[in-house]
Amino acid sequence: MTRSLLVSVFAGMLGVLFLVAAPALASPSCSHIATLGIPDTVIEQIAAVGAGPFNVPGPPPPPGAPKREPVMLPAFCRVQGHIKPAIKFEVWLPYDTWNGNFEEVGNGGFAGTIQYGPMIAALKAGYATASTDTGHVGGGTEWAPGHPELVMDYGYRAIHELTMKAKTMIEDYEGAAPRLSYFNGCSNGGRQGLMEAQRYPNDYDGILVGAPANPWTAFELGDMLWHTLATMKDAESFIPTEKLAAIDDATAAACDELDGTKDGLISDPRKCKFDPSTLVCKGADSPTCLTAKQADALKMIYAGVPPVNGKPVFPATMPGGERGWGNFMTAGGPMKTTSFNLANNFFKNLVYEDPNWDFHSWDYTKGVADTQKKLSSVLDATDYNLKPFAMHGGKMLMYHGWSDPVVSPLNTVNQYKLMVTALTGAKPGTFDQETAAFTAANEKAQDTIRLFMAPGMSHCGGGDGPSVFDAFTPLTMWVEKKQAPQQIIASHMTNNKPDRTRPLCPYPTTAQYSGQGSIDDASNFACKAPVSR
Repeated sequence: MTRSLLVSVFAGMLGVLFLVAAPALASPSCSHIATLGIPDTVIEQIAAVGAGPFNVPGPPPPPGAPKREPVMLPAFCRVQGHIKPAIKFEVWLPYDTWNGNFEEVGNGGFAGTIQYGPMIAALKAGYATASTDTGHVGGGTEWAPGHPELVMDYGYRAIHELTMKAKTMIEDYEGAAPRLSYFNGCSNGGRQGLMEAQRYPNDYDGILVGAPANPWTAFELGDMLWHTLATMKDAESFIPTEKLAAIDDATAAACDELDGTKDGLISDPRKCKFDPSTLVCKGADSPTCLTAKQADALKMIYAGVPPVNGKPVFPATMPGGERGWGNFMTAGGPMKTTSFNLANNFFKNLVYEDPNWDFHSWDYTKGVADTQKKLSSVLDATDYNLKPFAMHGGKMLMYHGWSDPVVSPLNTVNQYKLMVTALTGAKPGTFDQETAAFTAANEKAQDTIRLFMAPGMSHCGGGDGPSVFDAFTPLTMWVEKKQAPQQIIASHMTNNKPDRTRPLCPYPTTAQYSGQGSIDDASNFACKAPVSR
């Protein structure tokens, strides 16, 4: 597990006593946090946790799964509580290993859990760290109807409130305020990071943003619901998991070598012109071909939702890495996939607050207007002006996998361009990634923001391409040493061993093969301006 990837472990904890775990290695001031009188904050439990094995909270593993082993942690003060009305949080404060800095970690999906995995990584690295469930328990949306205050907490308030409260606790326990503060999130966590930079630009000095679903309403409309409409409105259109390998092989055959290197990866799927009609079965249906309706559904996915009232909604899913679609778009069968569940939860409980809502009879055009009118101002991180964030020296490092089936990578590319435009004063709509105008504007903006695209990487990690990398350390080097990241080395792992490495490059440059040596060795690639073929 790398610092840049997030894991989610469900925890529902509530305590009313102050506990001290033996051996009690934390300072006596650990319990003093409860006397601070932090506004709107209820401290439920404080524990001075000694160095050694720590049992990670969470439900028991499912039958047949490996037993969850304790993790070795340094001594720390563990603070649990909630911020009114219902924002549960944990703050972990290192005893004698503090590096002077703070790292808050983001959530995925609809949140609802404390993120112990990233907190453990942060604590081991010496950071004071914090996480919140954003105001509700569990990854569904049953909490939303009739509770706009909880929707607001999920949308933006919870992260900011915890940031402020955690800094107060850090200063009390450690004897000094954090020297520097970082936020680290992917998916919804990426949205949270962008929301922080836009609404509260002074909260953080460095923000790591992975695969952000930052226009959350458009993401639900144009990815979650669009995938559902493409594959489930007609039962014969559903594409079963066993056909994904054939689709993946076909897109690779059509587009792998567009970058000049045959390596099983599509470096820039925007250039891929794969036609799903070429996979239509010429005889009986089988796992190696598509029915006509399945091919039409695939075309619909690659094309993306058309503009509504002349305005784009959300970019399309890119060709490549289709083997990785299973856990999201096909696993479980119709009406059971992750994409359907996310869309169903969102529209039923947040948009319409109607348990009988059904996408089959939904008016898409009217629904876009309904959704964005009600929720855009609360959920969407789409104020692209990062000048206030840049003015205090803030740095933002973004990353996204080109084979992400959850959040279209084109969304991040588009958001990045809009932020470059706002930072530099370049006239909107006058450049794209290949023009001299964009290059000039991008060079100016790269003092504040950089984007790294990962060919073959799925959502926040995984996939056929090199997807294991540390993006957090380059961010800290940029903030603390003024050393802007020129590349990030990523690895592809098989049986926990790297079998391919590749540099990830600052957008719009791409990793290009030197023509000599192994294509599995990052040293034989260099970041250069993209080639046109």
